[in-house]
Amino acid sequence: MTRTTKLMAPFAVLTVLAVPAVAQDAAIDINGDGMYSFPEVQAVMPEMTEDQFTALDASGDGLLDADEITVATQAGLLPG
Repeated sequence: MTRTTKLMAPFAVLTVLAVPAVAQDAAIDINGDGMYSFPEVQAVMPEMTEDQFTALDASGDGLLDADEITVATQAGLLPG
């Protein structure tokens, strides 16, 4: 193992750990952008209201990102 490889190994591990360990559900994330829009969620969960979706959207950007999806999934508000 070279010195460069030894120095890069910890960096590689940290990089992998920094990536969210949530795989978005392809049945919900129709456009594959890694985020859920209200129409995408409602297509799978017709009972989801816009107010409920807005409550899950902590950033207020109109999309659920990986962190928001994780929180909602762990709370049982989105399918896992």
